[in-house]
Amino acid sequence: MFLGHFGVAFGAKTQQPRVSLGTLFLAAQLADLVWPTLLLLGVERVSIVPHATATNAFEFVHYPFTHSLLGELVAGLLLGLVYWLVRRNAQGALLMGLLVPSHWLLDLVVHQPDLPLYPGNSPLLGFGLWNHFAITQVMEFALLGLGLWLYVRRTSPRNGVGRYGLLGLVAFLVLVHLSSLFSPPPASVAFIGWGGQLLWLVVALAYWVDRNRELTGETRPASAPSIS
Repeated sequence: MFLGHFGVAFGAKTQQPRVSLGTLFLAAQLADLVWPTLLLLGVERVSIVPHATATNAFEFVHYPFTHSLLGELVAGLLLGLVYWLVRRNAQGALLMGLLVPSHWLLDLVVHQPDLPLYPGNSPLLGFGLWNHFAITQVMEFALLGLGLWLYVRRTSPRNGVGRYGLLGLVAFLVLVHLSSLFSPPPASVAFIGWGGQLLWLVVALAYWVDRNRELTGETRPASAPSIS
């Protein structure tokens, strides 16, 4: 799952409009933002197996911290707590806490049975939708499209950055997704780890785009900060 996580983040803007899209991206994709670094450190492991599924060449060997249900619940609790301490926004903090484990629930649908419930000797779960290429893509693009539609209904561009930056952000996400589908398998695990750092750029772009959009029906001074 890739585009679907961002779709959920886009749609979450309707629940807490004052929370920046960048913050929503951070929460929904926290597991995949941290995972590449843990790969580089050797804390979590993945194997490159061509045609492991119809959708990718990854065999997820060991990722109990970033991709276990308990790990994501704890991460959501911590992120929500940090958000509340900084912003004093209880509803926004609750949304952060829910978005983080939403990643596990979406992954559960597509992954092979490799998602642990908790670190240690845990059962491994996964419904395996990745074995059905076309259905997986319909789900990915449907989630992204729905979330984007909700986001565009709730916000409007303040300037060209808000309009064309959003188009560029979505185009970049789709390009990354398609390149992962049709490119050869990665050359090494290190390549996955370093390449995965690009997700932080997506979060930064989301902050930038959202700062240049305003809530529908509202007018804010150009100098007013909108990141929350």
